[in-house]
Amino acid sequence: MSTDAAPEAETPASPRLKRLQLATLALLMAGYTGYYFCRSNFPVCTPMIREELTASGMTADQAKIGLGSIITLGALAYAAGKFLGGGITDRLGGSRIFLAGMLGSIACTVAFTFGGSLPYFTVAAVGNRFMQSLGWLGVVRVVSRWFPHRRFGTVMGFVSLSYLFGDAISRKFMKVLLDSGFTWRGVYFATAGVLAAMFVLNAVFLRESPADVGEAEPEPNPDNLFGAEGAEARSSGLKDVLGPLLRSRVFLYACLLSIGLTLLRETFQNWTPLYLKDDLGFSDAEAADKSAWFPFFGGVSVLMVGFLSDKLGKGGRALVIVAGLMAAAAALLMLAMKATHGTAFGPAAMVGLMGFLLVGPYSFLAGAVALDFGGKKGSAAAAGIIDGVSYIGGMASGLVMAQISNVFGWSGAFAVLSMVSLVTGFVALRFYWDQQRGVAG
Repeated sequence: MSTDAAPEAETPASPRLKRLQLATLALLMAGYTGYYFCRSNFPVCTPMIREELTASGMTADQAKIGLGSIITLGALAYAAGKFLGGGITDRLGGSRIFLAGMLGSIACTVAFTFGGSLPYFTVAAVGNRFMQSLGWLGVVRVVSRWFPHRRFGTVMGFVSLSYLFGDAISRKFMKVLLDSGFTWRGVYFATAGVLAAMFVLNAVFLRESPADVGEAEPEPNPDNLFGAEGAEARSSGLKDVLGPLLRSRVFLYACLLSIGLTLLRETFQNWTPLYLKDDLGFSDAEAADKSAWFPFFGGVSVLMVGFLSDKLGKGGRALVIVAGLMAAAAALLMLAMKATHGTAFGPAAMVGLMGFLLVGPYSFLAGAVALDFGGKKGSAAAAGIIDGVSYIGGMASGLVMAQISNVFGWSGAFAVLSMVSLVTGFVALRFYWDQQRGVAG
């Protein structure tokens, strides 16, 4: 990162600005939680949608494959939105993009209910995923304008709770609706209504910058990749934003870390219930219950390491990532050797430990780290690229890990993941070393 800018003393925020910052944080958390109501409705309603497709003449296997293709295409659309939307968000503003993503997601969610065929469902669902990709970019951009860089870890830790707990809250909400006799279309309308309420709330109260309410903007990280220009809120062009990012070696390290950490996180997120059932003989209910330990302790981790990284100062986030990955490599090796299989509590506790070690460092990359790199000039572009490349790891966590576990069992899968964690940890070490030396290229 650039070291041209001299370290500055942080100007204490006025009581009014502090209140407005808390209000902005609450609006972003509520809004991004609302996004999940229109994201989690598809997996929750998939069994009912499959029944409708089979009633129209498809076999159950054909319907399942078709719905699976929607998930795959949706993931690609989400990644594409991250890449395309970052630079646009830096030019147009975070609050506008945050609201535009909400509005587009609401429209696609409602449109989905008017369909009855797989092609129609695919277009509406993929469109929804693309619009949803804009939400996080808007969040990052707004945070870059409202909060001092010495608080990025803590602030983004709280915002990250929106996607860690938003999924759980939205699913509980939909369970209540289904228990009350709602059809899947009724669920879709209700979830669109929740996001619409969040849209109105943010449209009325969310502001792009403290300057919009007569307060001074905090300074960006002086070590951002744009130097003094990082304090400029408006970029002069996409080339001016992408150039410094793509030429930076430490930014490349962040992208590699994003791939590795996403592979590890998504594997546990998606496969833990099956592992607990197949390898340990848990019932479906027990497996579902114990798998919740991963996101729960991940949420605890996000808050703790966000606060810790702010206290550690320069290189603090990189150091936390190194520690998490190295400890995770050891824990994964224990799982591979079945060292904790003596009791039912042991493997479940290890799942919780993996959430604690991985989710906090994972949350840094498209959040606080992107803000550190991008300043006010390119924070959304940095977040979009880091988050976009992570889907390489996300895709590998599906088919690749399924094949490895089929051939070598779960012990073999955990051994592979231990190696992934170790290699990613060495990348994190280089990331930390270069940050400490102030290396940007």
